[in-house]
Amino acid sequence: MTENVDTSPAKETSGNPRLALLLAMAMFVLVVDTSLMNVSISAVVHDLHTTVSSVQSAIALEALVSAAFILIGSKFGDLFGRKRAYVLGLLGYGIGAVAMTLAQDLAAIIVFWAIVGGIGASLLLPSMQSLIHGNFEGEAQRKVYAMVGAAAAVAAAVGPLLGGVITTYLSWRVGFLLEAVIIATVLSGMGLVRDVPYTGPRGIDPLGACLSVLGMGGVVLGILVWQEGGESVAALLALGVGALAALAYWLRRREREGRPVLLDPGLLRSKVFRLGVTGQMLQQIALGGMMIALPIYLQMVLEYNALEAGLSLAPLSLTTFGMALLAGKKAGGRSPSAIIRVGFALVSIGLIALIPIVPRADTGWYLLVPLALAGSGLGLLVSQLNNYTLSPISEERISEAAGMNSASGSFGLSFGLAFAGAIMLATLSIAFTNKAEASKVLAPAEQQRVADALEDDAEVMSNTQLEELAAEEPRNVREEVVRINTDARPLALQVALLVPLLAGLIGFGNSFRMVRARDPGPSAAADGIALG
Repeated sequence: MTENVDTSPAKETSGNPRLALLLAMAMFVLVVDTSLMNVSISAVVHDLHTTVSSVQSAIALEALVSAAFILIGSKFGDLFGRKRAYVLGLLGYGIGAVAMTLAQDLAAIIVFWAIVGGIGASLLLPSMQSLIHGNFEGEAQRKVYAMVGAAAAVAAAVGPLLGGVITTYLSWRVGFLLEAVIIATVLSGMGLVRDVPYTGPRGIDPLGACLSVLGMGGVVLGILVWQEGGESVAALLALGVGALAALAYWLRRREREGRPVLLDPGLLRSKVFRLGVTGQMLQQIALGGMMIALPIYLQMVLEYNALEAGLSLAPLSLTTFGMALLAGKKAGGRSPSAIIRVGFALVSIGLIALIPIVPRADTGWYLLVPLALAGSGLGLLVSQLNNYTLSPISEERISEAAGMNSASGSFGLSFGLAFAGAIMLATLSIAFTNKAEASKVLAPAEQQRVADALEDDAEVMSNTQLEELAAEEPRNVREEVVRINTDARPLALQVALLVPLLAGLIGFGNSFRMVRARDPGPSAAADGIALG
């Protein structure tokens, strides 16, 4: 049966609406998965008796694994078949969704959702790009790219709301169960997929693959270990940075020798591509920083449930979706780099407006305008960055360039999640300790106990949770600890939001270099890279 499918003419699948729908469903699950996890943080923490920082670490780890292995995943599809990589990617994601449905502790989430699911994503994204390109032609191909890109945009827009409704009225486990059902449905249609053979060089670069994993993994893992109060943080960071430097040297050396490389360093010789990849990473750092700080703020400070948190985040996601559609239709002959510059400016302005609101807001309505501004900026970036980045790349190299583009974005997302979370907890620990030591209510012994507890496990807690933990303390001590928590948390969240703000400002500065570079025109080959 497989042979019949693989040898069928392209015309039979070039207009198959069921295959297009199944590809769009797969992309919808990929994007909505993280939204569901973000708005369910407090529910997951409660049900699994874990901590916010631990769940945040799992979210960052999933993005990290996807980034670290995406170049290897792309090469796996080239060597062993894009269809096989697509199936394995779906299975990895399905295992992660089932594990979330059944998980009784954090270890299951880390192993199956973050690691297995992350590897699944690294296989799925590059292979999906190639399969769309090989199973559809002409106008049908453009329509499928548009459908899959629209599925990603819709998932990003409605994900927080959908996840909030399911978590509040049913359970976060039901949301992941529905993901598993959708993945099973997509797998049932694999007979429609015609494999796309790879005609390039089939050599492998095992050392390059190892260095890419050690490089990206070492940097983000070092930050996660720092966040959790672990040791050897400097060694992990040094390992990551050293491995990335070694990878750059190794790729250039292999290229000079004419040997197979994990990634062609010649791609980075294009100034437009280099600037675009940098912009992609900065955009994702900004998004990752916001998507870890804001859900924690809403659920731990304002004590919102998942639905209320999803509604409060809706201005960010809905304006991103709306502005991306509007810019895609109305951009016309406008310079992509100029639109990118406005995008980074709006993201930065939204965050600048948001930071002073955090300690004063007692409802999510106060976030409406800043989030709408930041979301509009993200929408402009989504509409233009991929096309700008990939426009100078020839058709035969688009898959490899898309892999680097996706790896850069995934690394930026995981870095933003991890670094903003780590900075938030470090600031919380310092602020809480300083305020406890300055307290005239807490005795010296109690101040020391607070400092020792934070040194072991700094944690963002709601006042309700803190009151329950301090229930056996005298009333004046309990009230003082709650007061200190009320003062320290907003400061920690403000500092965490400086991470996406800094990324937005650097991106704004980088956009001026984009304007000075050759401004690319529309690229048909880049149409489908909204997948990443």
